[in-house]
Amino acid sequence: MERVGRIDEEADRSDHRASPRSLRVATATFVVALLAHGVDHLRRGLDASPAAVQLAGNAQLVLAGVTTVMVARRHRAAALVATAVGFGSAIGFSLSHLLPEWGAFSDSFVEPAAGVNAYSWVTAVAEIAAGAALGVVGWRAMRAGSPHPAAVS
Repeated sequence: MERVGRIDEEADRSDHRASPRSLRVATATFVVALLAHGVDHLRRGLDASPAAVQLAGNAQLVLAGVTTVMVARRHRAAALVATAVGFGSAIGFSLSHLLPEWGAFSDSFVEPAAGVNAYSWVTAVAEIAAGAALGVVGWRAMRAGSPHPAAVS
């Protein structure tokens, strides 16, 4: 019995030191997709998007940076922030790029737009998917209830 107790204690300790691989991978994937989409905005020209879209994109870059730092440091709120940033980004990008023109935060790819090509579509869809994946992974980490939510793999 004592041997089993030691194994359980070792497993508990190793859980606390486990690599937060899934959350790190999801965060890195999201950042790469965000940067690739940013390159598309630069390629199309900064004036191709409304000022509100540019402002939202810059805010998203900051939030992605904050998320990255929190995940890397295994901050206890990393999973919560990853969930909010991931799902928020996926929803925001979908509203901005996948709907017809609707307002200040719209940069529709559905209607003919200057410079929108296959690269634009691939990076937009990749960013939406990466945001949704980050949200799901963050949500799973929160639900795991680990003392280090970022340590869920």
